[in-house]
Amino acid sequence: MNEIRDLIIGIDIGKEYTQICYYDRKAEEARSLSMKVGASQYEAPGCICYRTDHDDYCVGLEAEYFAREKGGIMIGNIYDICQKEEKIQVAGEEKEPAELLAHFLRGILKFLGIQDIVKNTRCLCITSPELSTLQVRNYQKACSLAGFSREKYMLMDYGESFYYYALGQKRETWNRSVGWYAFAGDTVTFRKLTINGSSRPVLVKLEDPVSTKLEPEDEIRDVEFYRFISKTLGKELFSSVQITGEGFDQKWAQQSVKLLCHQGRKVFYGNNLFAKGACIAGKDRLEDKKLKGYRYLSDSLVAVDVGMDMRVMGSPAYYPLIESGSNWYECSASCELILDDTSELVFVVSIPEETEKKRVAMALDGLPKRPNRTSRLSLTLKYVSPRDCEITVKDLGFGEMYPSSGKIWRELVRWDEQEERNQA
Repeated sequence: MNEIRDLIIGIDIGKEYTQICYYDRKAEEARSLSMKVGASQYEAPGCICYRTDHDDYCVGLEAEYFAREKGGIMIGNIYDICQKEEKIQVAGEEKEPAELLAHFLRGILKFLGIQDIVKNTRCLCITSPELSTLQVRNYQKACSLAGFSREKYMLMDYGESFYYYALGQKRETWNRSVGWYAFAGDTVTFRKLTINGSSRPVLVKLEDPVSTKLEPEDEIRDVEFYRFISKTLGKELFSSVQITGEGFDQKWAQQSVKLLCHQGRKVFYGNNLFAKGACIAGKDRLEDKKLKGYRYLSDSLVAVDVGMDMRVMGSPAYYPLIESGSNWYECSASCELILDDTSELVFVVSIPEETEKKRVAMALDGLPKRPNRTSRLSLTLKYVSPRDCEITVKDLGFGEMYPSSGKIWRELVRWDEQEERNQA
């Protein structure tokens, strides 16, 4: 790996294993990195170990070795660690989950062989099976501790990674629906990626999962998977089928594979899909923008547009703050404004499938009494969960004549639950 500038990196932090890849600009594709020197091993255990004799941390296969052979302190699986907020005891010291994840990220990124990884990275995209509110907070803090500013990293779940991976391939593999079979031991889960080409923007979504349990014996397993394929694919035309996870093997799936490949369907199997999808996402969002006219729909996306009616440069205008279609953990906005004959803020909310816009008022109780247009405020909106938006308002005063009172107002709102209110 000779590319040391403007790196685009994808990291898959799975429940058991971690993978890393980078975008190869010469080959114009995402490439997986081996996690073991001299071998084609692309998955590493997602564990972290503290080396007492070195006073540092190691990860993956190295962590297992030092814990087993050199008396290192195995801390555990980083995915599980970041699901909690409790501090963890490491050699007599308490460490936050985000601290340990920051060490883990530094260890994983060393596989790239780049001296100053932060300086030479344009985008670090981390993906995980799902992203709870707590996980997001831990991931964000860890990225910051590792030296990555907010504009240098992004987060996404496996569903969104799958979307970017699927649509990052040749068009003939996704011009119709895409099937996805995810194996986890004896359980296999099916999801269908649908693309509504008649809408603008083009809407893409993963349908709800359907799961079944397979018997361990090969012949029976093949028969049961065959039936599951027949049920889930039906007679619908699919451009391609993706298979991920541990538990699938072509040796037992002989009849199943024939059915999967029926009608010229392209079938792909591999466990580097999510790291590559994360990498493709970074490349597309920051550079290519090939999917600009597409919108991936998921529960993690903000579904409302939020703005305010203001006077901008002396003329009445709508000022947008939050636009729908972004992941909640990437959604924030801020501005400064001057109150004009009011002691409250009124937000204009547009909700999909509702024709009328809602108006949501926030009272500024205790606002100092000043002449009109002499109260300057700072306004920040930030999503803290898929539905909860935190509003923070600070009194900035108005120059030396009307100094700031230091007052701060905070309110947690769910825009879709607010009743319509009229501006006072």
